[in-house]
Amino acid sequence: MRAIMLILTLWSGALHAQDWAPLTGAEITSLLTDARVVTYANARQLFMASGRTLYHAGRDSWGYWIVRGDLYCSQWPPSDRWDCYGMTRAGDNIRFTDGFGNVTQGRIAQ
Repeated sequence: MRAIMLILTLWSGALHAQDWAPLTGAEITSLLTDARVVTYANARQLFMASGRTLYHAGRDSWGYWIVRGDLYCSQWPPSDRWDCYGMTRAGDNIRFTDGFGNVTQGRIAQ
C-alpha cells in the first residue's frame, strides 16, 4: 500500500511540474503589459505599456522593462545594466528564472 501511495505522490508531483510552461517573447509581452504581479513576499510590481515598471515592497522603486527574444528584462536606475529572465507560467502563477537558475515566483493579480 505504501508503494502505491509513493507512486501516486510522485506521479502527482510530475504532473504538477508539467503545468509550468515556458513563455515566448510575445506571450511575455501580452501577459505583463499593464499587469500587476504579487510576489511571494507580498511585494507587488506594475508593468506599464510604456516600458516603465513600479516595484513596491515597503517603498516604491521605479525601473524599466522590455522583452528581448524570449526573455523578460529589467533595469533599475541608477544602474544602466539590464538583467534578463526566462519566464514560465502555470495558470495565474509565473516564475522568473535568471541565468544562474535562481527563481522568483509571483502571481498575476486580478
